[in-house]
Amino acid sequence: MDKLVRAFVEELATTVVPPNVYNQYSYECPENSVRRENLLIYLQQMSILRPKVLLVGEAPGYRGCRCTGVPFTSDHLLMKNKDLFGEEKGYKLASKGDKLLKEATATIIWETLVKYNFTVLSWNAFPFHPYKNGNCESNRAPIKKELIIGEKSLLKMIEIFHIEKVIAMGNKAEESLTKLGIVCEKVRHPAQGGKNKFIEGMCQLK
Repeated sequence: MDKLVRAFVEELATTVVPPNVYNQYSYECPENSVRRENLLIYLQQMSILRPKVLLVGEAPGYRGCRCTGVPFTSDHLLMKNKDLFGEEKGYKLASKGDKLLKEATATIIWETLVKYNFTVLSWNAFPFHPYKNGNCESNRAPIKKELIIGEKSLLKMIEIFHIEKVIAMGNKAEESLTKLGIVCEKVRHPAQGGKNKFIEGMCQLK
């Protein structure tokens, strides 16, 4: 398993991305070595927990996975959430500021997973950070050609971890999974006022 996840992270690191997309695992930025290591630690932890459910989002946000390298996390979650993360498990910050950044979507997701005792593997339909032209500190939905790039890693995640059930979080995730012929359940994305419906949908699936 360790060999598989290391090869997986390496493949992400060497993926060429389109314009207005940041590959937070690439070798072009020295800080990305921390993000690669964070993702590797996360996947190694998951290989021990052996989750059978994959929760698929749309794409990393600039205050979330773009910073940490781990899906559905923020700097604050990575350092302060002791249920899975924290420095004692080896996680590090890629860059240090005056305060730990939070991301609303990541916070809602992890609060829900912990409260209702969900064990899921987290990933995105497009694993890199898409941003608006000229503003890397922004988010946008991945377009079709980007979702196509993400298909390979999505299928690889399902294969490596022997996933039995897939949950699509939002329209883009469902679009990618449906295109690949992967049967999935859909829940509301928690962003833009969708928190309650997201929690309700996850509880129904539980």
